[in-house]
Amino acid sequence: MHTLTLRTLLPALTLAATTLSAVEVVKVGAGSYLDTLPPGAKGPQAQIYKTADVQSPMPTNDWWSSLAWVQYSDVMYPHPLALKCVESGLRVYYPGANITANNSAIFGFMAGNGGDDLILGHSGLEKFPDARVAGWSDWFVTAQMGDAAKGVRFTFGHGSPFVYAQYSGGDPVVTFAKQAPEIFSGTEKDAVLGLRVGKRNYALFAPTGSTWTGLGTTKLEAKTNGKGYFSLAVLPDEKPETLARFREAAYSHVTGSKVAWTFDEQRSTVSATYSFETKAMEGTDHGTLFALYPHQWRYAKADLTGQSYPSVRGPMKLASGHGFTTTVNLPPALPGMPLTASIDKAKLHELLTTDLGGKAQLTGDTYWLGKQLGRWATILPLAEQAGEKDAVAECDQRIRAALEDFLTAAEADGKPEAKGLFAYEKNWGTLIGYPASFGSDNELNDHHFHYGYFIRAAGEIARRDPAWAADAKWGGMLKLLIRDTASPDRADQLFPFLRNFDPYAGHSWASGHARFADGNNNESSSEAVNAWYGVLLYGEATGDKTIRDLGAFLFATEISAIEDYWFDVRGDLRPADYKPSVVTMVWGGKGANGTWFSGDPVAIHGINFLPVTGASLYLGRWPEYARKNYDALVMEKIADAAKQAAKKNQPAPTGPPSWGGWSDIIWMYRALTDPADALQQWNARPAAYKPEAGNSLTQTYVWLTALSDLGTVERDVAASTPFAAVFKKGVKSTHVAWNLSAQPKRVTFSDGVVVECAPHALGVK
Repeated sequence: MHTLTLRTLLPALTLAATTLSAVEVVKVGAGSYLDTLPPGAKGPQAQIYKTADVQSPMPTNDWWSSLAWVQYSDVMYPHPLALKCVESGLRVYYPGANITANNSAIFGFMAGNGGDDLILGHSGLEKFPDARVAGWSDWFVTAQMGDAAKGVRFTFGHGSPFVYAQYSGGDPVVTFAKQAPEIFSGTEKDAVLGLRVGKRNYALFAPTGSTWTGLGTTKLEAKTNGKGYFSLAVLPDEKPETLARFREAAYSHVTGSKVAWTFDEQRSTVSATYSFETKAMEGTDHGTLFALYPHQWRYAKADLTGQSYPSVRGPMKLASGHGFTTTVNLPPALPGMPLTASIDKAKLHELLTTDLGGKAQLTGDTYWLGKQLGRWATILPLAEQAGEKDAVAECDQRIRAALEDFLTAAEADGKPEAKGLFAYEKNWGTLIGYPASFGSDNELNDHHFHYGYFIRAAGEIARRDPAWAADAKWGGMLKLLIRDTASPDRADQLFPFLRNFDPYAGHSWASGHARFADGNNNESSSEAVNAWYGVLLYGEATGDKTIRDLGAFLFATEISAIEDYWFDVRGDLRPADYKPSVVTMVWGGKGANGTWFSGDPVAIHGINFLPVTGASLYLGRWPEYARKNYDALVMEKIADAAKQAAKKNQPAPTGPPSWGGWSDIIWMYRALTDPADALQQWNARPAAYKPEAGNSLTQTYVWLTALSDLGTVERDVAASTPFAAVFKKGVKSTHVAWNLSAQPKRVTFSDGVVVECAPHALGVK
């Protein structure tokens, strides 16, 4: 379990500030950051829609983030419900009754025209001036509309079929968009009503003794005798026993939600406990009812009811109580693939020379410089295995130089730098790197994508030189990057808890503000994995088990979600009308087959592959799916090429498709299931082929050759280290483990195989 303080992640640091006009340089070990944004720099909006008593750093990049960014909110998707704060109250909609799909997306959004939904309002207020964040827990949020004397607080969260309300100065009013609901249980004299709106079943739970007016109309009002508490639920069906079950839980309001995780390093398993705090508004506290996402119920120990809700993620299974626990194996990961028997050392030397030739790009914005850092970090362990000391030294020097420059906010004379630095934005509680890109400054987008490259590259240096990552040197600044993207400390005074990671949804969100009708979104799931692997590697390399365990939890959970929601590797979650093999972008209200930047099938598939590193082996855990996904890409690319040719009145190209600038990424994915074909494509590449910006020729060659020699990834074998993998080719299994410690290490695999590893070395059996 994790109950942390700031000292856990940033021990024994002295933060000294040097005043320089309006900007201060805050020293952290050998590095530094600015305590406010540089002059002229863009930052997030000043307005945060929150109540006066909210003093903690404001969460961003969440499913409910628009509540803090706009006057009311955009649509929020806690699932199974969809919600939106509007002028007249809280709009409530259940998408699960009418999920549709086509080749573009799986749709489960709140329609803009009102639809079959309802609005929870207030008898004393026809219009609210705004909605404000009044509090939150790990996957619940509370919105204040009106004030303490006359207003309402709504509480809702992931997995909850309930919306809870606390009224002051008035009573609950429920208004229906199109027609009067059909009441299937209760009368105006009953506190509880069961009602049907189109294909949706709801229940309204007023305090015991309440009565209703307006039955038979589109506006119902509860007379609560001033008690004030109220809840609404979407029901999985209209059976009397279902309503009775919900009635038992409805008066136990959820007041908090909390995730805690443990990493069993001997079994390499991650366990997470999801807990609901409840308060009995009347009667006995019976806990609550909650719906588990597929990535949860597959691995959960929970009290399931046997009922479920359709959602854009697949069926959400209903459970009861105060929580549940999941346990998953840590997916295979290696700092670098092993150099196997078929590696040609002369060819490898030639590729290293090409990859590291010319002048290195040591500056840039946080994303594009990050990709360079990732590129060198991937090359380094390969050159290290090959005994290429000059290449190792070159990668090491480049990574250190680029990181140390960006982790320092002052010139040699102590004055603040203009670029190549991090600055702390106090209002929202975030660390912004300048130059920024893709809205990482004014919208707080993508911090985990950008900073993840920095953290992973730092982990490679720390793996070889832990002293460099000591808090008194560069570790303090690096831990700030980890805390900005995923602080595990709810009491962190600088950053919100797990900013970019949604612990209940099981994956990260990219948009800082989520101001979209489809809610928040995340495109490159693989870059999220890269970030969490970086946290895992950095924690292990520095001996910081808190950071290591955080990385293990994020890494394992995100991959579980990717396998279900981006890839649907088992083929049991998507509507039959959705034909594509991948969901490229996961949104709150849909799963889309497209990208922000290109309609090219290579981009649509490849954005969830790159960067391909030793932490990307999870892409091959389900080889049947990987074959299906590659085959779909081939057909899509052939069709796209024919379409483009027709536009130019040219004949359709024949033969295998041309992948373009990301060919290396596609070859590496292909090698997970057919390395011979991948090698054939690699060998036929143009003489001057340049790999994707974050990749290298060296990494491509080693990856393809290793998988040709080793075979496919074994999914179900774990090891007594986070850095291990098992491969199988025919009847031959190969066990690989990487020892990051300074002492010899015996690694035991769950199938009984033991691999002896020398200090700081790879062991293969």
